[in-house]
Amino acid sequence: MTTSVDIGQKLWNYCNILRDAGLSYGDYLEQLTYLIFLKMMDERSRPPYTLLPDYQP
Repeated sequence: MTTSVDIGQKLWNYCNILRDAGLSYGDYLEQLTYLIFLKMMDERSRPPYTLLPDYQP
């Protein structure tokens, strides 16, 4: 399981790559925010859909 420290380190590594590519802080913050959002939505769309067992729609 990935810890929050590992996730933070990966995020900072991506920040360094984008910064070295010439993007400003605001630009790479925006890009990484989109990537995190898309990753979160991808994970939530896969079984078991993170619903509680007693969930009734």
